[in-house]
Amino acid sequence: MKLLKLIPDNTNIKFLRWRVPFYAFSILLMAASVGLVFTKGLNLGVDFIGGQMIRVTFTESPSAPLAEVREEVDQLGYGEPIIQQFGKPNEISIRMKLPEGENQTALANVMSERIVSTLKSNHPDVRVDGVDSVSGKVSGELFQSGMLALALAMVGISIYIWVRFEWQFGVGALFALVHDVTLTVGLFALTQMEFDLNIVAALLTLIGYSLNDNIVVYDRVRENLKKYRRMPLPELLDLSVNETLSRTIVTSTSLLITLVALLILGPDVIFGFTAAITLGIFVGTYSSIYMATPVLVWLGVTSDSFVPNESRADQQDRKARGEA
Repeated sequence: MKLLKLIPDNTNIKFLRWRVPFYAFSILLMAASVGLVFTKGLNLGVDFIGGQMIRVTFTESPSAPLAEVREEVDQLGYGEPIIQQFGKPNEISIRMKLPEGENQTALANVMSERIVSTLKSNHPDVRVDGVDSVSGKVSGELFQSGMLALALAMVGISIYIWVRFEWQFGVGALFALVHDVTLTVGLFALTQMEFDLNIVAALLTLIGYSLNDNIVVYDRVRENLKKYRRMPLPELLDLSVNETLSRTIVTSTSLLITLVALLILGPDVIFGFTAAITLGIFVGTYSSIYMATPVLVWLGVTSDSFVPNESRADQQDRKARGEA
């Protein structure tokens, strides 16, 4: 079991000693991420800008040759295709962005015909099950709905933490979630990896992971606020983070082992999804320690935050009688 203990017991790291430099560094990164989104923009996928989806079946093969199809479509020069299994192992979908030009509908039809013709010439058993178009308007609505889902998830989680703990904890969690999502989206603006509905799903997964990390730390903070009533808040927060540090690191490391394997060995179609979650694990772990926790000092959390109102009144009465 000692080999599995990544963090020794009774650590005493002064995390909050560097809270101001880390906050400044994180705010700079967030500003840079927002700047990249507005200057370089996101490389939106078919889901968000419209395109063509071709569904084909390899009637005489137990499974579709995805690598061969991807190479054949790539050579046509229409950009990088999104090729996925669609139903049975021998059924796939090929999604392509709309070609650039004035008459996109005609260009899209030509593109589809060339792709189908190429597949049939290289694979005689190919059967075309359908060619569907996704308009730019519908895709724009999908993008707006995806962004709305992210915003509502973050606000809803913050309200839950507000009700479950105190309002300061809800504000701290919301700030940490905004930090995590902003940096992850900034990575996609920097690298120009394709941003589609799969990435929205990854961001929602990241929000859930970050929330879980924050609640673990916040719950220990609440316990320690009741236990150590006279301890200065920065010391108490350091204690709480150190007490939950082993759990945080073990959880993150376990996830990263799987995610790194997917990054290296997984198919290209889920590379962006896996990259988003991998970065999110690093960012989420960092934010639960250096974003969500130190902000409680500036928001005025005290040792009386979780003492019932009646107990506070009794304490004030006893204090008044003692002073009298």
